[in-house]
Amino acid sequence: MGRDKRNERRFGHWTQMIRHTMEEPAWRALSTSAQSLYVWLKFEWRGTDFNNNGQIRLSVRQAAERLGVGRDAAANAFRDLQAKGFIVQTELACLGIGGAAKSPAYEITELKLPHADRERKLFQNWQPGKDFPVQYATANNPRGANGRQQSGKVVRLRQKKIPSRKS
Repeated sequence: MGRDKRNERRFGHWTQMIRHTMEEPAWRALSTSAQSLYVWLKFEWRGTDFNNNGQIRLSVRQAAERLGVGRDAAANAFRDLQAKGFIVQTELACLGIGGAAKSPAYEITELKLPHADRERKLFQNWQPGKDFPVQYATANNPRGANGRQQSGKVVRLRQKKIPSRKS
């Protein structure tokens, strides 16, 4: 049997994980979902020739689907990566022209930005209990449904009940 020359021309999409990065205390402090998400974010990077670092887009729903977890777990993984300094959010999510949504854009601090001469590697400066600031998405309708204030029931549910004493 001869070799199959058609398969020699094919190559898979791969990403490089640097061992030194994975030995950092910040990496060990990440949740397993955040560690897995980091690999998927690096898959979105196009390489040094077409450097899109700072414009890497992956939504929470896409991440949840790829990781096989719920949306809350995926959102927590994004927050964990930001808190430990592995990614920085460069653009907020928005609703684009014609109703097309755009997910947030991220910078992977391990990689060089297109206009920079070196990478930032913020995760090397992380210390336990001293997380980096995390950008949260703002509420689209902070005043309640249809611009009306929410009913008093919500406020009452959030109040702590104090047991009454019988004399």
